[in-house]
Amino acid sequence: MRVFITGGTGVIGSAVIAELLTHNHAVLALARSEASADAARKAGAEPIAGALTDLGVLRAGAAQADGVIHLAFSNDFSSPEALARGVAEETAALTALGEALIGSRRPLVTVSGTPWIAGRASTEADPLPLDGPVGGRGRTVNAILGLAEQGVRSSSIRLPRTVHNNGNGGFAGLLTNIARQSGVSGYPGNGTQRWPAVHALDAAVLFRLALEHAEAGTAWHAVADEGDAVRDIASVIGRRLGLPVQSVAPETYGPLGPIFAADQPASSAHTRQELGWTPTHPSLLADLENLQP
Repeated sequence: MRVFITGGTGVIGSAVIAELLTHNHAVLALARSEASADAARKAGAEPIAGALTDLGVLRAGAAQADGVIHLAFSNDFSSPEALARGVAEETAALTALGEALIGSRRPLVTVSGTPWIAGRASTEADPLPLDGPVGGRGRTVNAILGLAEQGVRSSSIRLPRTVHNNGNGGFAGLLTNIARQSGVSGYPGNGTQRWPAVHALDAAVLFRLALEHAEAGTAWHAVADEGDAVRDIASVIGRRLGLPVQSVAPETYGPLGPIFAADQPASSAHTRQELGWTPTHPSLLADLENLQP
């Protein structure tokens, strides 16, 4: 299969490209810079010059592919306005990709976060949040899944709060970066809230499985660790970096503060059973041991 991918040079995207190539797929990778294009070539993909805002490039990439995987996001969480711009940019990009595939029966695999449900681990059957800091992403993903009625084999991989590799990536990576900058490995509130996690190499396998096999309009959970207490995550970070560990105000994390403070475990039992997905790589707490001071 010839696959067009956005966000192919990040922690997750680079793992997805390697997984696709290992299973005899060809990859076209959106590249917004020459450095990204070089990285794509070195990984074995064919770069297509353009940014997520270049909607014509996205439509052309989708048109010449047998399937599409969308991973790109601005990842600017510095303010509510920056986050909103990133969501709007992604919405326009996904809309363009979806329109290019209408009637084709080709797969479009997109991404969201796992939802949080009071008192229990969320499942694939639970709805995405449609309000709050990331509500716009939920509404967009729902619209893409709705394209199943217009001949697109759309599916969504719900990623946990941390997708990691060698101790880097995801919300745990943000905690690490903030710890390095502030000199304190902090956690919001009492730190008992739980975050799900997955190794990037395990997540990559699920993206491939969804591309190849997922039915139209379906959502899947890329969850290996159902929920690690944030205080435990911060404790490993603090120990590896030689920093004190303590509670900090949720406002420390800007527009993500309410999400960071929420208890949000998630299950992947349905995904494992239906798609035969079996995570095999290190857990988050084990992987964080790779952090260098």
